[in-house]
Amino acid sequence: MKFRRKSAAQPSGSASEPEPVTPPEPGSGPFDIDDLDVEHDGVERVDLGSLLVVPGQGRDIRIQVDEATQAVQSVVLAGQDGALEVKAFAAPRNGDLWSQVRPQIAADMAQRGGIATEREGRFGTELACQLTVKRPDGTQATQPSRIVGVNGPRWLLRATFLGRPAMEPDSAQEWEAVLGDVVVRRGGEAMPVGDALPITMPSSARRVD
Repeated sequence: MKFRRKSAAQPSGSASEPEPVTPPEPGSGPFDIDDLDVEHDGVERVDLGSLLVVPGQGRDIRIQVDEATQAVQSVVLAGQDGALEVKAFAAPRNGDLWSQVRPQIAADMAQRGGIATEREGRFGTELACQLTVKRPDGTQATQPSRIVGVNGPRWLLRATFLGRPAMEPDSAQEWEAVLGDVVVRRGGEAMPVGDALPITMPSSARRVD
């Protein structure tokens, strides 16, 4: 979507004027980079290659890295009451990759002893998950999460809410707006469907192993 107003037809022989671009409301995405003027819209973003994120007050940007391969796995925006993990993948131009991936995530959750239930949310069909995890002291706890998928032009953005936005989805508008500010830069190179779009780590980001 291009957020452009339709102009009236120009009289014969008259020069056409550029169509004005109506900027989208903050938090109303996620967006494709071609739908925004990220250089001049006045929004402060952190450029992570395939993802541009708005950290916001009280939230840290952390990068998850696989120590074995040194590959960047995802971006985490963490606050006092929760966190949002985001990662983008190559997808078909006009496909619905999220509908294909969602059952795979649910099956993987079941294999790990967890539960994944479909529910409808702001971004469409999502997964409400419960997984038993081990605390540092050896005791067990149940970790809730919400996994959201957003289909874009040749990309899929997968987001996982943790903490309060996962436990209280009906009152998580502030965290959903954080996801709604994410911008995806797909790039023009050919990539297999399902491959992760590359994330670059800025010097200001904190690594999470």
